[in-house]
Amino acid sequence: MTGNNLAIIVLAAGQGTRMKSRLPKVLHPIGGRPLVGHVLTTAGRLAADHVEVVVRHERDQVVAALAKDYPDAVFIDQDEVPGTGRAVQVAIDAIPDFDGDVLVLSGDCPLADAGTLGSFLDEHRATGAAATLMTAVVDDPTGYGRVIRDTDGGVDRIVEQKDASADEAAITEINAGMYVFRAEVLRRYLPQVGVDNAQGEMYLTDVPGLLRAAGDKVAASVVSDVSVTYGVNDRAQLALVGRLLNERIVRHWQLEGVTVIDPATTWIDDDATLAPDVTILPNTHILGATKISEGAIIGPDTTLVDCEVGEDAIVRRTDATLAVISAEATVGPFSFLRPNTVLGAKGKIGAYVETKNAEIGEGSKVPHLSYVGDATIGRGVNLGASTITANYDDVNKHRAVVEDEVHTGSHTTLVAPVRLGAGAKTGAGAVVRKDVPAGALSMTVAPQRNVEGWVEKNRAGTNAADAAARARVAE
Repeated sequence: MTGNNLAIIVLAAGQGTRMKSRLPKVLHPIGGRPLVGHVLTTAGRLAADHVEVVVRHERDQVVAALAKDYPDAVFIDQDEVPGTGRAVQVAIDAIPDFDGDVLVLSGDCPLADAGTLGSFLDEHRATGAAATLMTAVVDDPTGYGRVIRDTDGGVDRIVEQKDASADEAAITEINAGMYVFRAEVLRRYLPQVGVDNAQGEMYLTDVPGLLRAAGDKVAASVVSDVSVTYGVNDRAQLALVGRLLNERIVRHWQLEGVTVIDPATTWIDDDATLAPDVTILPNTHILGATKISEGAIIGPDTTLVDCEVGEDAIVRRTDATLAVISAEATVGPFSFLRPNTVLGAKGKIGAYVETKNAEIGEGSKVPHLSYVGDATIGRGVNLGASTITANYDDVNKHRAVVEDEVHTGSHTTLVAPVRLGAGAKTGAGAVVRKDVPAGALSMTVAPQRNVEGWVEKNRAGTNAADAAARARVAE
């Protein structure tokens, strides 16, 4: 593996016009991170002395999106001279006293992992080459630079697609866009690179040819898994690379003891953490920094974003964000947990329930058809069907407090701010506007009034009127 004396330059200046997007290409997300974020995460695992990100197109947006999560990265502005050669030149100029190895990576190639790049660097150092490029042999090399080898099998030069002759274009060994150079080599040869090519750009790929002309050694490292070289230039490639990354993540967790019933419909972000004996059912998305403890069963048809799920909890057909679901709790089906929902151990959030900014205590149940927002619910509480907390007065949000062992009747409305004391009860249809003392029963009482003959008089000729008439005759 690598040591120090390493600088990493990440190329992230391109516009990415084929994405047809307002969002810079390198910020398009897969696996819970932007494309370039995966590259920077890998760079952080290689113990580099310097990590530089070269930016230009929408540079402020790119820097703002990355600076917080990657504080060790230094952002370098590319000037109006186009091309990868110029990008590397401005980056190497920013570290004038560095004389080690320089690993150049593309910000749109997120699948190159630390193991692959570590072996690549070790191979470069073992050969003593002035430069080493990563290559791959592919069935369809369209769009890639071709690696031209000499009669001895060494690397002679790289020819870009638009500059390739017919014979050169037929070559299937391609330049993967990842390189290692000695820093002094870049300082010596980049000033010799011109823009006399079809694109009018300063190509980094011209440097190996200059090295060979000067008699320096240029090595190539052919990767066995071509997918690590895949870049993203359009939305179709974005989907492909995203799927490959997800397959890698899912397989990792399977090998760690997680049961994934249907990997094809299971999506797990790179920052998620799953314990052994977790079971993931089909069509489930584990996103963000979600953490799932042993024995939990998640899914089917569930999305968790930045959630915590305790041991042996069951969460099915649920959409939850920034929620905590404690051990042995059950959620779903068809539940919607909004941020700052905390469900205590052995608690229940049932069918067609929405919660938000709510603490629901141990063993408490919100079984069905309810809304609990801005509320503190104690232990052993049972909220009857269609109980809601009316938390908004059109200006401010208010909090409802339901103490331990409270049971509410069906269709109770708690008009916050309001408190139900321990052990209190509410009758069906109660509208609770005032605090309820501990152990009290709160009811909204209105006399029931039956208006005889109303249907036959006001809905004459309908099926209901006919049924009422028949029933009366039968009496």
